[in-house]
Amino acid sequence: MKSKHELLPEHLGYRDDGCDLFASCLNCPLPRCRYDEPGRRQTAKDLRNKEIVHLHQKEGLKVENLAQRFGVSKRTVYRIIGRNHDE
Repeated sequence: MKSKHELLPEHLGYRDDGCDLFASCLNCPLPRCRYDEPGRRQTAKDLRNKEIVHLHQKEGLKVENLAQRFGVSKRTVYRIIGRNHDE
């Protein structure tokens, strides 16, 4: 049996979640993915990081809950909180 990295894309289990504009990436009419636009990815990360800091400081959510909620590692959450502890 081939490893996941050796399979052709059509043989992988692909979860097509789309984005906030279109429900499916595979049926998207845009010529280029909106997430591939320059600076778009960083802007999304910045917004995510602000939300993580807010939820941690103001709402008291624990690192474990934040990591699970945003689909990142606990280490990433600690790093975000550490960089933004003054906000």
